[in-house]
Amino acid sequence: MKSRINAGLFILTFLILAMNQEILATTIHVPGDYATIQAGIGAAINGDTVLVQPGTYVENINYNGKNIVVQGEDKETTIIDGNQLTSVVHFENGEDSTAVLDGFTITNGRGWDGGGITCQISSNPTLSNLIITGNSASYEGGGISCKNYSSPSLVNVTSTGNSAEYGGGIYSQYSSPSLVNVTISGNSADYGGGGIY
Repeated sequence: MKSRINAGLFILTFLILAMNQEILATTIHVPGDYATIQAGIGAAINGDTVLVQPGTYVENINYNGKNIVVQGEDKETTIIDGNQLTSVVHFENGEDSTAVLDGFTITNGRGWDGGGITCQISSNPTLSNLIITGNSASYEGGGISCKNYSSPSLVNVTSTGNSAEYGGGIYSQYSSPSLVNVTISGNSADYGGGGIY
């Protein structure tokens, strides 16, 4: 009887902790706690927030399957610069809508798919309050690429001045992105879809 009560208490405790994950969530400060955004992501667990102070961060970030919020303080002055190395932001591990990127300028990325942001392999993040500009893709999605059943939600996003062979602003294939208050202007494509393909 006693072991049955103990097992019940253990299960009840586990359920309470799982239901109150938001209460246990941590805010990680960049550069206060970690010098780079990627280091902050590395330290985060599901439900955490990585809060990024204004500045230019020359790096390429990957959520690595974590459902966390990466929050810039001001989209005009909190900048992630991809340094022409690869896509600036990667969602490639099945992240869901609670994986949030909010409040940044995303620039100077260069990828095969998605110079600014690439969403692959059933990743469905929330992308909000972003300026995506000055990125390029060798093939698809200069600003954003959504492929392989990835359907991000875009809210208050501007995609401008990006280029690719297909889909200068946004490229979507086997995906259903949601667009709310999205501005797509001044992008270019060599073969199709200067704005969206």
